[in-house]
Amino acid sequence: MEVPGAGRNRRIGPYALLGSGRTVGGGELFAARTDEGLLVTVTVVGPEPAANPEFRDRLRAAVEAARRLSGAFLVPVVDADADAPVPWVATRFTAGLPLRHAVDRHGALGEPALRVLADGLARALAVLHGAGTVHGEVDPDSVLLTMDGPRIGTLGLVGATASPPPSPTDDMFGLGSTVLYAASGGEQDTDALPASLREVIGGCLYREPSDRPTAEQLVDYLEHQGLPAPEGGWLAPAVTADMAAAAAAVGSARAVQVPVPPRPVRAPGTGVSRRNLIISLAGGAALLGGGAAALAFSGDSSPPPEGRAGGPGTTARPTRPSGARTTSAPSPSRSSADGPEPVVLAGPDAVKAWSRTGKRAPTCLEASDKVVMVVTDKATSFLEAASGDRAFEALNARKTFGANSSHHPTAYADGVFYLFCETPGQFDLLAAFDAADGKVKWAVSLAASDPGGAKIVSNYGRQYLAASGGTVYVCGLVRDGKFSVEAPKTGYIRALSATTGKKLWQVQGTDINNVLVPPSGSRLLAASAVPAKQPGRVQMIDAARKGARGWKVPLRYPSDYFGSGWPLTSYADGNFLFAGGKGDTLSVVDAATGTEKWHQRFEARNGDRVSVGAPFSSLDGATVYVPVGSELVALATADGTPRWIATLDGASDSGGANLFKASLGLGGREAQCSADTVFATDSAKTLWAIDAATGRARWKYSDPSQPDVGFRWTVGGDRVFIASHLTMTAIAADGR
Repeated sequence: MEVPGAGRNRRIGPYALLGSGRTVGGGELFAARTDEGLLVTVTVVGPEPAANPEFRDRLRAAVEAARRLSGAFLVPVVDADADAPVPWVATRFTAGLPLRHAVDRHGALGEPALRVLADGLARALAVLHGAGTVHGEVDPDSVLLTMDGPRIGTLGLVGATASPPPSPTDDMFGLGSTVLYAASGGEQDTDALPASLREVIGGCLYREPSDRPTAEQLVDYLEHQGLPAPEGGWLAPAVTADMAAAAAAVGSARAVQVPVPPRPVRAPGTGVSRRNLIISLAGGAALLGGGAAALAFSGDSSPPPEGRAGGPGTTARPTRPSGARTTSAPSPSRSSADGPEPVVLAGPDAVKAWSRTGKRAPTCLEASDKVVMVVTDKATSFLEAASGDRAFEALNARKTFGANSSHHPTAYADGVFYLFCETPGQFDLLAAFDAADGKVKWAVSLAASDPGGAKIVSNYGRQYLAASGGTVYVCGLVRDGKFSVEAPKTGYIRALSATTGKKLWQVQGTDINNVLVPPSGSRLLAASAVPAKQPGRVQMIDAARKGARGWKVPLRYPSDYFGSGWPLTSYADGNFLFAGGKGDTLSVVDAATGTEKWHQRFEARNGDRVSVGAPFSSLDGATVYVPVGSELVALATADGTPRWIATLDGASDSGGANLFKASLGLGGREAQCSADTVFATDSAKTLWAIDAATGRARWKYSDPSQPDVGFRWTVGGDRVFIASHLTMTAIAADGR
């Protein structure tokens, strides 16, 4: 091929190019050598970016940063010229095969190799991100398989020169996609991942960047699993042979470097006994003692800043209405009528009640009216809700991967906090903390509760934790490693005593998904997984009868809208609410009998199809709130009468229409209520406090210094608590 700037002698700078190149990200890669015979890999930049002076400036700065980095799984930069007619970068030559080549030719990697791949890439990215740099092109073409583990360059050309630059969360998505590619042979199907990697690699692929793990968290997660290292070489013999042949081909061009011989690869978690990961029920509480735990959030106070917190609101209007107006009758017997006129949200910036700065960024939050539980990847702390001062001693319970759109690991009920957590040396725990003193009431190993014991711990995925009526519920999916588009997912409900943590009963089946646990009563709601071309339904699960199935109701206007995840359902004043159709119909049924009381269909004003988000209710159950695109609709629970419609103005942080986060998917806690206020976030990273009686904004919160991925938040009593970077902030519902 023609190499820009190489000339007839096929040289770039002091290097002679060997053979043909391959495209990776922002350049062409070639094996090359010096006149002395030393091998390097040269990336040659094309003429179009080379003509941009800003490109050269960014490349020059990125090369300087990359020269200072080193790591076991990084390929270092050894030379570069950003000012040459055609810019180029040289890295140390490493004998190996591109991952894409290996998978395309030899098929998917096995579980031990996948774990080495994930661990090596995570360690490499941890070095890059720790130095404040981003790779930007983690994919099957840029990852090299070598005899002693995966390798990736200290400099990704796209990451070094893109404007705006990619973020560390983009790298983690690239890591997840790369491991998934290696596991599936090219098909992007997470069920192809082995059980030990499915949760964490699936987390790398979450839609919301803030939900993805960091590179350090991924390394820590694999360490604590403690699975054995692969015996001998980590790659299949056919891949190793192909690698040797490729190295020999380069060596024939007078190369003096040869591939290193195979040697055992350090697997994540080597040296940790699997038995040590499973705790006894009797010893669980003692392991959560507070004496050795690092305090995640200190009691040192920092006064609220003068004036009001928050950034300026957006002013650009979306190009078309993105929300929906209720246009059909609340029940079949009523005539069609438009709802109330939408009220555009606009309000002052909130005044902070207090702020506190901690040592670690929170991964999840839970609050009562008196105490805030702040969980990080190192410890769990408790703060006074009124002042932000330390309430109790910190515990060494931690949660590496926190709350996200498909996983909520905390709950609060009747003076007790509940948490899916880990401790040093222990994994997969459910713990209960007394909200009066922060002490551990009990802790149990969920692995021990799985059918078959700990050996299939990862097959019972924990998605949802809830507590009600003296019972704690763990809900999730059963994964057996098999996958079929035609087959529905199997879900489960596990009930434990809120007093002791002892298992009471468990049920599972393809008719148990999107489980809803109301704040009171013994009736649960479950939606069925939907096989292809078959209608879905919801059914009552009777907790008083150890999970016996009760009434069943088919979805109106059946479709395959429902999927696995957080329930697209709600409970209000003795009624279950759920979405049907293609996500455009809300039905309300009596929780005891399943008898429909009313249903409401939503239509966009411009005629487009709409999909509602997860409905939620006021604390008294008299009102249900339905997020639909840019609009939040308040309906009377009794008969579906529209009370108000609040609508967002302006644009999202990506430039599109501003939407309520609760309308964008099946999960998460993107909207919550206090006694008289509705709290909801939008896609412009703003938290709105909306008067429950009028639908008008009381205040808004948008911290200019918040992370690019946004913030975490929860409601306790009449306050909302927000975690942004290392800072915890409290705001009163009335904004004063």
